[in-house]
Amino acid sequence: MESVILSDRELIDLYLSGHLSSLESLIHRHKDKVYSYIVMVVRDTELADDLFQDTFIKVINTLRSGSYKEEGKFIQWVMRIAHNLIIDHFRKSKRLPVVDNSSEDFDIFDTIGQMDGSVEDKMITQQIYDDVRKLIEYLPKEQREVLIMRHYADMSFKDIAEVTDVSINTALGRMRYALINLRKLIREKDIILTL
Repeated sequence: MESVILSDRELIDLYLSGHLSSLESLIHRHKDKVYSYIVMVVRDTELADDLFQDTFIKVINTLRSGSYKEEGKFIQWVMRIAHNLIIDHFRKSKRLPVVDNSSEDFDIFDTIGQMDGSVEDKMITQQIYDDVRKLIEYLPKEQREVLIMRHYADMSFKDIAEVTDVSINTALGRMRYALINLRKLIREKDIILTL
């Protein structure tokens, strides 16, 4: 028997016609991407759990009210809701870490290789990833968001631009400065990101 994979639009239509399990399928399809984005930005799993839940409550309420307009961009819309809830959280808590900008090009993710080595190699690799995550926390909010959306949520720059309501060039610029700032932090903190 062949399994049919329904599109987001089809699942939404089914949900609105009373098939509640289709909403569960829709959430299950996108939960990892949305949750990983939220947790990487807020760096607090309890808060991320709350924001994730609030995101999908807002999704459900909007779908039920009939005000969702399908344009084939369901996940971008959900990410926009999550993004806005995160911004609201940061505004309320006024937590905005800042790092000065530099002018050198560098992609920190080029230095981190995928390895299938010994237990020691895996531990070192995990430490490198942990160090990079800690460095990301020092980036300005806009740069951190773009970097997380691109490298952790695997979003295109077009999608990032839509979610953050900026031009693609602005999203690219924020990514460039995020990588420049990471390089500067690596030098300042004398961190080694290779085995």
